[in-house]
Amino acid sequence: MNTKTTISVIRILIALFFLPFISNAQNTQKKPNAKVVDSTTAPDSKSLSEVAITANKRLIKQEIDRLSYDIQADPESKSSSVLEMMKKIPMLSVDADDNLELKGSSGYKILINGRPSAMMERNLKEVLRSMPASTIQRIEVITTPPSKYDAEGLVGIINIITNKKLSSGYSGTANLNATVPTGGPAGGGSFSAKLGKFGITAFSGGGIYNTPVTSDYNHRISTSTILSQDNSKEKDSHSGYFGTEFSYEIDSLNLLSASFNINQTNENGYATQLSSSTGQSMQSYLLNNSSTGRGNGADVSLNYQLGSVKNKKRLLTLSYRFYINGYRNDNQIDFSSRLNFVQSDYQQYNTGNSSEHTIQLDYTTLFKKISIEAGIKSIFRSNSSNFNYLEFNDLLGSFEIDPLKSNNFSNSQNVYAAYNSYQFNLGTFSVKAGVRLEHTQIHADFMSNQTTISKQQLNLLPVMAISYKPGITSTITMGFTQRVQRPGIYQLNPFVNRSNPNVESSGNPALLPVIANGIQFSYSLQKKAFMNISFDYISFNALINQVATYDPSTNITRIAYQNTGKASVFSSNISVNYPITKSWNFSTNVKAFYGKIEGTDGNALLSTSGFMYAFGLNSGLKLEKGWRVNASMNFKSRSFTFQRETNSQITSSFGLSKELVSNKLTFSLASNNPFARYRSNIVQLNGPGFEQRSTDISYFRSYKVSLNYTFGKLKDAVKKSAKSIKNDDVTN
Repeated sequence: MNTKTTISVIRILIALFFLPFISNAQNTQKKPNAKVVDSTTAPDSKSLSEVAITANKRLIKQEIDRLSYDIQADPESKSSSVLEMMKKIPMLSVDADDNLELKGSSGYKILINGRPSAMMERNLKEVLRSMPASTIQRIEVITTPPSKYDAEGLVGIINIITNKKLSSGYSGTANLNATVPTGGPAGGGSFSAKLGKFGITAFSGGGIYNTPVTSDYNHRISTSTILSQDNSKEKDSHSGYFGTEFSYEIDSLNLLSASFNINQTNENGYATQLSSSTGQSMQSYLLNNSSTGRGNGADVSLNYQLGSVKNKKRLLTLSYRFYINGYRNDNQIDFSSRLNFVQSDYQQYNTGNSSEHTIQLDYTTLFKKISIEAGIKSIFRSNSSNFNYLEFNDLLGSFEIDPLKSNNFSNSQNVYAAYNSYQFNLGTFSVKAGVRLEHTQIHADFMSNQTTISKQQLNLLPVMAISYKPGITSTITMGFTQRVQRPGIYQLNPFVNRSNPNVESSGNPALLPVIANGIQFSYSLQKKAFMNISFDYISFNALINQVATYDPSTNITRIAYQNTGKASVFSSNISVNYPITKSWNFSTNVKAFYGKIEGTDGNALLSTSGFMYAFGLNSGLKLEKGWRVNASMNFKSRSFTFQRETNSQITSSFGLSKELVSNKLTFSLASNNPFARYRSNIVQLNGPGFEQRSTDISYFRSYKVSLNYTFGKLKDAVKKSAKSIKNDDVTN
């Protein structure tokens, strides 16, 4: 985006964001919250014929260990996806590539209705892009996860609540939308119903996300060779998901519930690469890569809850959950226009599967004014990978498996845990404290070369959150937590991706879990406006990073996950949500970070540190006759990790919506990044003896049309299990 375009964006946003402040200041006479209308025909002037009380539903709620954002209370939920709404939630942000971050980090765990879901394990942004916000009740940002949660999620947990309070009758939502030139048609919906003691909630959706032909460039300078690669690529993606939850009240003390989730993604891509090397290694080639990707997942859970006649807060819950996730990635690569390049055409196939069985027993009670929670849990997790590399044999005229570049891999993780936590109030103080004990057994087998890896780890993980309310409208919270991040199958998988002959990437089955210690302090003020100011400090040991090394003998950069060393991050976040008038709303999120990473790439000690920041502005104005306009802008400075640095980015969006049927049918139009057709995403990679710069040019400007319909009516609420399985101990 050039300077003139940036200035134009800023001018428009300034006009939209700050004009209401000016108009609001000119109106010195406040409007009352309650409007009293006297009847002109009533004989008694003291009687009232009508009393109309209007109040805005609170968007954000501060609790002792989390923030909760009410999606249904935000009018933009009728025209936005869940991913688009994430930009407005305190401490969350979405970058220009649609990557979701919590406190500027991807080290979080995401849950659906308090439980892990198969649909969130692969292509998270594809699901969130296609999920209508109208199907979501609220989103919780759990900054100090209590000990009942698994210790995963280094910076916190994002909990998406879909199921609403059920009542006799039914209700639902339906959404259809389309985005061009990137993206495509998408849709989704939710349904809730209750008949007697039986209740059901369900949500489903899917979409197409097509990316037209774009370009990227890769330039590497080493001590002996200069590599230049010009690439073109396109990709078509299809995704779908379905989730449902059932509950049955046997009687006032016994409750049965079950849930089922399923998702699937399919991708097809085609890429070309013109590569040339100069210097010590003189070679060039033209590569064609046809790729396919398939992913699917499912999980099912059963819960039995037993209540108590003497104490309504006393609950015993027995839960079981089964989860399975699988994927397959295939590449077929052929070469032409060769110069000093002898690599044969090849194919690579990678199939991976994960499954787990979980059983859990939870007990909660209220003893005097102290809430007590305790439980035990066992997770039996299995991961496997089968990858084959086939090279074209000119003599035989067919592809033959290369056993040195193929392997079968299996990994098992058994986690045994117990927790105990307490919460009590002391006037204006609230305290929530607990401890979690986890014992992990890890075993890995490389079936092709008959080698094994076995490890055990015992962790005692304390957590504490303190809340102080100096006044009715203000809250001060402090928290300390220790978290564990176990590597997932994508990081463990030793499959070597050779789709680029000069750049290879792989996982590492020998990875160790990461331990993080976090301290948080925040201040919240809830009056007409909501404001939250927080400060965080997190330190990591054995941090997992992608490490790049260059081999001049083969002219290959190899990238693999490693436990590189220690790191620390100090961050601050300011969030404001301000209803300027009854029809005009303004919100902002501002984040600042200072990080330091120290570690080794296997050959030398490396250290990097620096300052990063980001901010987002959002504003919406309700007009007459059901019209509404909104705008947003987000900026993110350059960011860095162990050896990697990315460039800054700015995004903007403008929308217009119209209620065709009051509170039932809404039509909307949106323009995303209208001032820039393309965006350049630049990644700088530095290591001993080389520098590599990758520039990915992608479509940026897009237009979206959406139609949202709400139907039905509900009354009395139905029960659901207060406890259920929450496996949040594995990284995304």
